[in-house]
Amino acid sequence: TTIFEKFSFTVTATAKGEGNEKEASNDAAKKKGSDVDYDEQDAPKKKQLQRMKIAELKQICNKPDVVEVWDATAVDPELLVYLKSYRNTVPVPRHWSQKRKFLQAKRGIAKRPFQLPVFIAATGIEKMRQAYIKKENSKRSKQKQRGCTQPKMGKMDIDYQDLHGAFFKYQTKPNLTSHGDLYYEGKEFEVKLREMKPGMLSRKLKEALGMPDGAPPPWLKSMQLYGPPPSYPCLKILGLNAPVSPGDSFDDAPGEWGNPPIGEEEPLDRSKHWGELEEEEEVEQEPMEDEEIEEGIRSVDTISSTPAGAETPDVIDLGRTQPERQAERLYKVLERKEERIATGTLFGSTHTYRF
Repeated sequence: TTIFEKFSFTVTATAKGEGNEKEASNDAAKKKGSDVDYDEQDAPKKKQLQRMKIAELKQICNKPDVVEVWDATAVDPELLVYLKSYRNTVPVPRHWSQKRKFLQAKRGIAKRPFQLPVFIAATGIEKMRQAYIKKENSKRSKQKQRGCTQPKMGKMDIDYQDLHGAFFKYQTKPNLTSHGDLYYEGKEFEVKLREMKPGMLSRKLKEALGMPDGAPPPWLKSMQLYGPPPSYPCLKILGLNAPVSPGDSFDDAPGEWGNPPIGEEEPLDRSKHWGELEEEEEVEQEPMEDEEIEEGIRSVDTISSTPAGAETPDVIDLGRTQPERQAERLYKVLERKEERIATGTLFGSTHTYRF
């Protein structure tokens, strides 16, 4: 019996061991699955925490104005910012993040007819071409077939001197974009002010403002108070950071040039070094006469030793004693007055009190 008991014990032990192993494997699988789910949920948060901030990118970059909002989401933001701030680097096109196709928004816009340049139109080729098209439209079908089989040469010949002058004398330089200036939708519709320059006032604007020739603009005093315009900090403006024309003077009167500009830093030849001793001005003392000395001695003898207002009083009040107050009552009995309840009142009282 003992042998059978031993066998039964081992069987139960192995069964229990197998059950524990299965439970442990199931727990490990559940734990692993929960860890995976937890990692998948926290992955975007971790990625967002590991990203560089825009302020840090601007501190690293030599040109902080190049840094944009989405640069922090790049694989290597430091390299991207370095390449964007490199000299003569062409910027990334604006439409890189747009979902629609490039130039898709130009549908339905009426296209302007092509116009010949001025130097080519001066040769008269446009008029000759219109006359030739008009003549061809007036021909019959047989004449057109004959012209195809037996064409005539030199129908639109232009004088050689006119062509030479158009391309070698009167040709103008086409409008070319600068380095790194990319095309974007609607660029051709923008107004280009080439004749207008900052700081230059047109005659129409002067007449509208009532400014005579040589007079300062009305906003000069505001510029002297607040500084030059932020868009043009280095612009030379008369009366602000440039000398006025000869014959004019600074004055606060209306129509004048306001207050003269004051430099923030003194000239180097006038500035003082730190710790430099100041020169003391020597005051020449005039010799006193004998009569003045005698009068001074007499006046000193007549003056009392104790100055006015310094006499010792009999009683000194330190201000610590409080004024006497009358004994106040803790309560006051109010006088009672009988009242009649008026008809139609919901909440009435038979008596009142006088305060």
